[in-house]
Amino acid sequence: MDSSSPVTLEKIISLCKRKGFVYQSADIYGGLNGIYDFGHLGTLLKNNIRKTWLESIYTANDNIFLFEGSLLGPEPVWKASGHLDSFHDPMVDCMNCKHRYRADEIDLEKACAHCGKKQWTDIKNFNMMFKTQVGASQENAAVGYLRPETAQAIFINFKNVISTNRVKMPFGIAQIGKAFRNEINPKQFLFRMREFEQMELEWFCKQEEAEHFFEFWCQKRLAYHASIGIDPAKLRLRFYEKSELAHYSQATSDIEYHFPFGWKELEGIAHRGNFDLSQHTKHSGKDLSVYDEETKESSIPTVVESSVGVDRLFLTLLFDAYEEQVVEGEEERIVLHFAPNIAPIKAAFFPLSKKLNEPMLKIFHAIQKKGYSVQFDDAGSIGKRYRRQDEIGTPLCFTYDFDSETDHKVTVRDRDTMKQERIAIDHIESYLKNHLTKKE
Repeated sequence: MDSSSPVTLEKIISLCKRKGFVYQSADIYGGLNGIYDFGHLGTLLKNNIRKTWLESIYTANDNIFLFEGSLLGPEPVWKASGHLDSFHDPMVDCMNCKHRYRADEIDLEKACAHCGKKQWTDIKNFNMMFKTQVGASQENAAVGYLRPETAQAIFINFKNVISTNRVKMPFGIAQIGKAFRNEINPKQFLFRMREFEQMELEWFCKQEEAEHFFEFWCQKRLAYHASIGIDPAKLRLRFYEKSELAHYSQATSDIEYHFPFGWKELEGIAHRGNFDLSQHTKHSGKDLSVYDEETKESSIPTVVESSVGVDRLFLTLLFDAYEEQVVEGEEERIVLHFAPNIAPIKAAFFPLSKKLNEPMLKIFHAIQKKGYSVQFDDAGSIGKRYRRQDEIGTPLCFTYDFDSETDHKVTVRDRDTMKQERIAIDHIESYLKNHLTKKE
């Protein structure tokens, strides 16, 4: 069994559309660049990503509270956070073909890659926030913005979380939710989008503890990505040089993955100091400090933030799991080697013949009622059914054959090794459970 050609972005895009992981949004109307819809398998995969992320932060520390902020925010929030004044990308247009580029991603000494002419406009700053008006009457409407990140909703609700929960520092507030950025040039499929989802943890602590927690969360977050099956050899932790840091940042690191298009950020961890709460204290006039019973003093907490995009992690998992194999004596197969805890479908159930549908459906429904995401398939040869499940990353396939009627066993086939064994029908659930929880 040999591996064939390497994975490419084009192969991942084709697989996603072919198997229903991801669709271009509004495709029948020509689509909308940087916006995507997720089908059945894609939704299941995203649910598993969210679930494992929550499990990972709770395992690291149980003093964490959940939060879900609104997508719209009033203008003063984004003034205080600095987004109105500084959330810009440099933009340049080709005067000949009107194609638009990020100025920091092209060589302006060269011609336009789209039309071959060298006729550039001056570089302009482009604010990436989506602006809207809130209210029925345009004259009286308030200016609002779709949030470009999820963190600010946590910061402006910091005191609400403290007052409504039994909170003791250090503690975290975790949120999963949508954010929106009007990217100049969305690219590389799900890597850079205009509408995306973030999983973010804001960890609040004393200033003197912040360096410890920054290092703590760097290691915990790196371990998370390995725990969901990503090849550790393709992960690295890159610490920013001082010249790279945002003005408020004490330290920042990126967990990077080696994509086919190079090492790119997968998750960011940042020691943000007390900048965010201080800014909102200043602009809102509300005191966001915390009183310390031990020192009898109030101070604004320091924040260590970890933030990862659900969609970018989704894309990373597909790249990392994808393999084309030439199986000896058989045709080539495409297989997604998802970790069992990530796989959208946990097991498939096949009757060898449609004459055996009834007993296999009974088994299938019993497992399905236990809460497992499973599929039943009776179409085509067993080989074709295996290939269909390999291509969507299903770890196990169970087959009910004519011998099952007498020996009360089924054949279970492993996705990665393709090895098969007979197990008792009444052992299927325990076998499946053990496989899904085993450590790789």
